[in-house]
Amino acid sequence: MRTLEIILIALVAIEHVYILYLEMFLWTTPKGMKSFGLKSKSFAEETKTLAANQGLYNGFLAAGLFWSLYTKEIHVSLFFIICVCIAAVYGSYSTNSKRILIIQGTPAFLALIVILLRMFLKM
Repeated sequence: MRTLEIILIALVAIEHVYILYLEMFLWTTPKGMKSFGLKSKSFAEETKTLAANQGLYNGFLAAGLFWSLYTKEIHVSLFFIICVCIAAVYGSYSTNSKRILIIQGTPAFLALIVILLRMFLKM
């Protein structure tokens, strides 16, 4: 169970490093624009600073998840995974896109289930 938890948390953390990279460095490139469904280069340029800010926050989530793996503190893992789950739900709702919920949310919700199972099985 612990191995699966580590793999899922690492997957979510790596995914958020990739999101950071897309939002902070590739936002105005064809790859970034395609990834986020941006229709025009001018819109991408206008929102570049906002996207970089979002990317930074995704980096903080990744750092927290990596930190939770380092410390092996289940409560730290739980906190950051819940943050990612909330971000996925809100992002999906606010953009009216199920894609965010699937791509960002699925690994996080799977990790959340595994973490909760391990917590409750220990009790």
